[in-house]
Formats: sequence, C-alpha cells, structure tokens
Amino acid sequence: MRSRIWRHKWAVALICLTLFRLVIAAFLPLTPDESYYRLWALLPAAGYFDHPPMVALFIRAGMMLLGDNACGVRFMGPVSAAAGTVLLARSAEGWVYFRGGSPQQACRAALCAACLLNGTVALGVGTILMTPDTPLLFFITVLIWSVTRLFATGQGRWWLVAGLSAGLSFDSKYTAVLPVAGLVIWLFVTQSGRQWLRSVWPWAGGLFAAVLISPVVWWNMTHHWVSFIRQGGRTGDWQPAKMLTYSGELAGGQVGLASPLIFLFFAYGAWLLIRQKDALSRLWVFMLAVPLCVFVQHALGARVQANWPVVLYPLFCLASTLPVWRWWKAAAATGGALTLCILLQAFFSPFRLSPHADVTLRQMGGWREWGQHVAKNVPADAPLIADDYSVAAELAFYLPRSRVVIGVDPRWSVFGLPQAQCGEGYLVRSHRRHDQPDPAYFSVLSSLPDIIRSRRGVIADTYSVYKVKLNCEGGALARDSFVLPVSE
Repeated sequence: MRSRIWRHKWAVALICLTLFRLVIAAFLPLTPDESYYRLWALLPAAGYFDHPPMVALFIRAGMMLLGDNACGVRFMGPVSAAAGTVLLARSAEGWVYFRGGSPQQACRAALCAACLLNGTVALGVGTILMTPDTPLLFFITVLIWSVTRLFATGQGRWWLVAGLSAGLSFDSKYTAVLPVAGLVIWLFVTQSGRQWLRSVWPWAGGLFAAVLISPVVWWNMTHHWVSFIRQGGRTGDWQPAKMLTYSGELAGGQVGLASPLIFLFFAYGAWLLIRQKDALSRLWVFMLAVPLCVFVQHALGARVQANWPVVLYPLFCLASTLPVWRWWKAAAATGGALTLCILLQAFFSPFRLSPHADVTLRQMGGWREWGQHVAKNVPADAPLIADDYSVAAELAFYLPRSRVVIGVDPRWSVFGLPQAQCGEGYLVRSHRRHDQPDPAYFSVLSSLPDIIRSRRGVIADTYSVYKVKLNCEGGALARDSFVLPVSE
C-alpha cells in the first residue's frame, strides 16, 4: 500500500514536471537548429541533409496538435521524456527482480533511475528543445524496456519490440547504431545470446529493424549518400596533436551535461555493472562498452560533440541504481537546480555574460524581436536572403508569413524546394562570418543599417543587411538558391 502511494506521488510529480517543461517550451525562442528542423517538418521526406527524419516527424506531430509555434515545435519533447521516464523506471524494476531483488529494492531502483535521468542537464534542457536527441533518447529507452521484458518473461516476441525500437532509434540519429551494435555483439559472443539465435525471434526483430531503416537508406542512395557522408565524414577530422584537448572536452562535457554529482553515479555505477554476473547485466555492459570505446577512440584525434554520449544516459541511469549511496535524490536535485539556473538565464539574464560565455544568449537571445526589426527595416516588396542555414531558418519562422525567404546554400538542393528567381533582394549576414558576400552569388548594390539581436540589453549578434542582385549567369546560384517555406 505504501509503495502504491509513493507511485501516485511520483506520477503527479512527473505530470507537473512535464507541464512545467511545456510552458517553458512555449515561451523560449527557437534556436537556429530548431527552426531548421521545423523546415524539415514542413517538407516531409525519408531523410535530410544532416540527420534521419524522426525529429521532423516529432515536430510535425506537435504542430498538428498545437499549431506552427514554439510549443507545437517542441511539444513532443516533454511528452516523450515523460513516457521514457516511465519506461526507464519499469526497466529498473524488472532488472532488480531479474537479479532476485525485493519489491522495496525494485521501487528504490525505479525512482532512482527516473530521478537521475530527469536530473541531468542534458535531459532537463534537452527535453525542452527539439533536436534529434529527443526521439533518440525515447526510442533507446523503449529498446531498454523491451529487452528487460524479454529477460523478465522469457518470451521471444519481445525481440520484435526490440527490433522496432532499434530501427526507430536509427531513424532518429545515426549514433543509435552503437548501442545496438553492442546488443548484436552480445548475441553472437555470449552463451545466453547464442541460445536466442537458435530461435526465430531475434532474426525477426532484425528484419523489423531493417524494414524501418530502409527508407533512410533508400533516401541516401537516391541523394548521393549525402547524410551518411556528412555524419561519417567527421571521422576524417583527425588531429592526434590535440588528443589531450579533445579527451578533456569529452570528459568535461559529460560532467556538465550529466551534472557533477550524477556523473559520479554514472561512473561508479558503470564500474559496479561490470562486476555483475547475470546475463542482462552482461548485455548492458556490451551496449555501453561499444559506444564508449568508439567515443574514446574518436577523442584521441578528433572532437567528440558533447551530446553524442547522451544516447547512453538511460543505460547509465540504470547502472546508477547499483550504488548504495543514499544521496541520489540530492544528486538529482542538484542537476535540476543547474537546469533551472540555465532556464533563468535564458529568460531573465541575471548574469550579463557575453555570447561567447552564454550559450542561451547565443542560441536563443532576442530572435523574436530581431525578426520584427528585420521585417520593419527591410522593404516588404523584396525577398530576404540568407547564405547561412541558421539565419535562413530563423527568418522563415519569425518573419511575417507574407515575406519571401531565400536560402542560398548547397544543402537546400536535397529538399525539393522551388528554385529562386533572378532579381534583387536583401541579404542578411551575421558579423561572425568575418567575410564579404560571395561574388559568385551576389552583386552588392548598397547597404542598410546593421540590425542587432539582443536580450535585455546584452548583444547576442549583429547582422549586416545588403541590397544585392542575384547572379544567375554563372550557374552556381541557380543551383544553390531556393525559396524556403515560411508556413504550410
């Protein structure tokens, strides 16, 4: 009875947390990448220049429910995080029971895993913003839950759910292949895995996964493998002389994204996980070890983006239920406090930091007002032009729907957009570009006053506005300039 009461209390807390995240999501300006992914949702496809299509599907679902606004773009983030939290808690319970634990231990593990996951800065902030990591974390959690149910019940049909979630994880972000590769290796190199291979179920699950990823593969095949090459091409950035720098960034990034105390749980929990002897724990080790080895090896000569290892956070949270430390609630609360500080900075700027030091200012500060200034100061009878995808995406979201926005960038060629017509327009460029408009694309006719993007008096960026003529004669512009959708 006491356990049921606690479950109800934590369920209410999760609902309140989700509603809080939705309110925050509705009022924070869209980051450039979110505005970019919103364009994907307006242009349905089986793949895109940078990532698979799942983030676009999540945005599309939210926009269908709440409209073409910030809350609609981000709606599926808090909702999927809440659903993933429940599944992770159930996974922790099932893992404890599989190891012969008591109901009290199972309840403690469920709450610990759920609180630590939501206490990470990566989820606390990341679940409000819509990125490919949002659906990735959800479907990886579904994969973990399905595997836990497989071991708890011994019923092979759970391999079908595992295959479905593995395929949908790949359709979210390509890093999903790493923990799934760990699962596949476990199947072939362990006795428990080989026993399953004697049945049809893992093979059927693999077939389900192959069917789900086939549209992404087909899209890449028909678009010169552009998305695979873009992501796989990062391996070519090899600078062993910066090994210590990149390795330090990898470690420091995880301390920051997990929060320091939760990172300690992650590290010690992973160490204890290695010492577990049951088959399910062995599987978790494989699913963690393969990605970690890849990230560490990559960091020996190239930069590992801080968000890449976030795919492992649900597994790390499971492992974090192994330590007997009683301060897991304090660790989760500390991470939550750090997240709250970031959100307060994003809204109220209590610390007047430069955009170099304040990522919330650099990514979110002043976009709405900036769009209004652009619309007011640039003549309405000419198109707005951007040769940077992020500026183009923000223009397409924050400008009035009557304005025409042209994106000039080779990436737009894979989106099936209408090509821009020759003529004059106004080019908006960030001062961070530190160069002049490309003469192969533009002939500069005149300049307008600069437009500043700021938040509460702190400048985030300054933008030059040029009146330009689109140069269609050379062919490059005709190939790389497209009219972007501003709404449905």
